[in-house]
Amino acid sequence: MRDRVLILSVLIVASCGLGYELISSALASYLLGDSILQFSSVIGCYLFAMGIGSWLSKYVKDEDVLNRFIDVEMLVALLGGVSAAALFLVFAWLSAPFRAALYAAVFIIGLMVGMEIPLVMRIFNQRKAEFREIVSRVLTFDYLGALAVSLVFPLLLAPRLGLLRTSFLFGMLNAGVALWTTWLFRTEVRRPAERALRCSVILGVLTLGFAYSGHMTAWAEKGLYGDEIIHAETTQYQRLAITRWHDDLRLYINGNLQFSSRDEHRYHESLVHPGLEALPWARNVLVLGGGDGLAVREILKHKQIEHVTLVDLDPAMTGLFMRSEPLVKLNHNALNDPRVTVINEDAGRWLESHADVYDFIVVDFPDPSNFGLGRLYSVPVYHLMARHLAESGYMVIQSTSPYFAPRSFWSIDATLKEAGLHTWPYHVYVPSFGDWGFILASKRKDYTVPEKLTVPTRYLDSAAIKELFHFPADMPALAMPPNRLNEQSLVRYFDEDWRQVIR
Repeated sequence: MRDRVLILSVLIVASCGLGYELISSALASYLLGDSILQFSSVIGCYLFAMGIGSWLSKYVKDEDVLNRFIDVEMLVALLGGVSAAALFLVFAWLSAPFRAALYAAVFIIGLMVGMEIPLVMRIFNQRKAEFREIVSRVLTFDYLGALAVSLVFPLLLAPRLGLLRTSFLFGMLNAGVALWTTWLFRTEVRRPAERALRCSVILGVLTLGFAYSGHMTAWAEKGLYGDEIIHAETTQYQRLAITRWHDDLRLYINGNLQFSSRDEHRYHESLVHPGLEALPWARNVLVLGGGDGLAVREILKHKQIEHVTLVDLDPAMTGLFMRSEPLVKLNHNALNDPRVTVINEDAGRWLESHADVYDFIVVDFPDPSNFGLGRLYSVPVYHLMARHLAESGYMVIQSTSPYFAPRSFWSIDATLKEAGLHTWPYHVYVPSFGDWGFILASKRKDYTVPEKLTVPTRYLDSAAIKELFHFPADMPALAMPPNRLNEQSLVRYFDEDWRQVIR
């Protein structure tokens, strides 16, 4: 019975150990961007710390192995369980030391986790189990636990519970292992009642944290955004937050500002109308990204448009902007218009599986801050988009800032050209973001800036639309290589460009 419980403990502690690793990596990726770098550095630090922990375990005396295992489980439960909440609060209220706090937490938790399996194996050894039996059973269940959490974490835990609740849950599991090990081996453990009491207190603290993690998240995001949060949720793909200050609504995704209602019209009018005004015959439009419906709002101003297909990955995003009263008011109920079809699917896979051709394509993806997004700005994906573009049509791509991230902007331009398209770069000043860039692209070689606008606008007029295509002397065109799928240099340019700007 005791051996079976120890094996079950191995399965749980292995799951929790990998869980803390995944939580730290995901949290770093959410808050710092560049998911490949964050996952690699966190995993490397964690594994290094586990190695040190395994080495340190040899200094535990044989007569203390069982007691130290229980103590380690309590420490892992407490430190690992509160780690996500503590790191999120540090980032929100004391952003400067976040990286140091992140790697300190990862190292300490990894150190403790690294001691678990060696201690369990020594417990089995003391119970006269054969060495080959110890190794095969312990490592088998260690790997099975890792497999289980690697599947459950992205599919169930992170999207349903969020990172903070998931962290508290893993801590509760570690505390549970410590408690039942204390009870099961109460005749062999020193001061079992005292240890059981400590386990119970830790379990109670983590349970309270689990119950109130929503309040902690709201408090942290209040410090992060500064304004009243009117909606916040963790979806399968991202963290969404809507804030309000007087008449200003703002959307944040993973902590990054997506728009301010005070000036988003500058962005979306400039995104849509320079291309669509040059296509008075256009009837069928495709929008990739843009789940807030603001680009669709501008497209529907053109009365000749018969159908708009919007492809956005996250159903929670599009659903929010179809149902929330202030957000529906902002996008003029565009996503509920009978001319609009909303499809929740990965844009790249959708482009591969459909053959429809569109007169105008709007590409409003998030910035290429990681390799998952960077692939959407690559030569193969632009080839796919070109297959869906009518011979005389245009498509427009949001292309980050040509002023703050010039290498990124001109790399996107080079990527479109590499895909066989002709390009016309332009930019606009948006107060919330600064100078922002777009690139108009087509199979055709000609483009003429419209002389006038045929739809109502708040910012653009005949003079302003011409000024969009003028780049001043301090924003010269750069000769940059295209973003190829196998290397994704654009992600590196984006990270390096913005790192020089953001303090």
